[in-house]
Amino acid sequence: MTRSEADRASRDASLVLGLTLPGDTVLYLLLPLHAAAFGVTLAEAGLLLAANRLVRILGYGWVARFYERSGPRNACILAVLGAACATAGYAFLPGVWWLLPARLLWGLSFAAMNIATQALATAETAGAARRSGVSRAIIASGPMLGLLAGAVVAELAGPRVVFLGLGLLSLVALPFALRLPGGEGARLKAGGPRFALPKPLDIWSFIQGLALDGLFVLGLAFLAAAALPQGAALAAGAALSARYLAEVLLGPPAGRLAERFGAAPLLLAVSLGSAAGLAVIGLGWLWIGSLLVVGLRGLLQPLPAPVAAARAPADERVAALARLATWRDIGAGVGPLVAGVLLPLVPAVWLYLGAAALLVAASLAALRGGGRG
Repeated sequence: MTRSEADRASRDASLVLGLTLPGDTVLYLLLPLHAAAFGVTLAEAGLLLAANRLVRILGYGWVARFYERSGPRNACILAVLGAACATAGYAFLPGVWWLLPARLLWGLSFAAMNIATQALATAETAGAARRSGVSRAIIASGPMLGLLAGAVVAELAGPRVVFLGLGLLSLVALPFALRLPGGEGARLKAGGPRFALPKPLDIWSFIQGLALDGLFVLGLAFLAAAALPQGAALAAGAALSARYLAEVLLGPPAGRLAERFGAAPLLLAVSLGSAAGLAVIGLGWLWIGSLLVVGLRGLLQPLPAPVAAARAPADERVAALARLATWRDIGAGVGPLVAGVLLPLVPAVWLYLGAAALLVAASLAALRGGGRG
């Protein structure tokens, strides 16, 4: 694959995920707020939202092997159709046991599209970090706009109709999926079990998911409720939307910086800065720390895939990317559970300082000196 072909394939894969991802992110916004409209309790809503990650944890290995055999085009065509069916299902299916299969279908579809965006961005070594930065900006544009539009439509027409529109929007991704390369995967191999002993970079991915995807998001709502009882939802929602805006604005510069200075050194610096942001939150400066974490997250998102791809043998690249995503999902699934149990019991300062210390230790172990793993 030439550099220009890699640029186009990465861009098309990013558009595929960017057009389908709002079906998931908007559900995180509307399902807890309108659980009764979907025929579920709040506890069942939590189960449905968690199911997306749980099926990915179990299914990433299988999806990666399918991707390797079938290539990005076939994998993404099936994923787009699956995502469209799942998203439209949120508009019509009644109750938790009907909605659960839709969530499982969405999770597997996302896994295929997520692997495609990372694998195609890193398919050609030259420009991999730059492509990853542009990719994250394209992908984040969909959820950022979807959250805003979904909230408005839900107020005017109810939450269910939002997902009918988002399901139709997902089908717009089909032409871009059809343009993807057709046969990359036949040259690759599985590269070992996905649940073998984690490498240092896998451990970093787990801690990053736990601290920045799990603890930070749930903790933000918890601490915002204490800090701003009358405006907690609005403030926390604005911070969540700012996460995607940060990726749109900072993803491409992060890719260019990584091309110049190296992805691993930049990822180490951003990870240590994110740990500092968590510590600032724990010390009581909630909004300053939150803005720091959100901004640095925009720089962080494009960087892990180029690091993992550069360290893996060529025929194990997809497997390494899938393993990295699996450990991040495990951390992101554990994070809210840890936060939900400990935030009411443990002073926030110790919880956030502990998370910051874990992130520092994992970052130094995985990224200092640029070792393999």
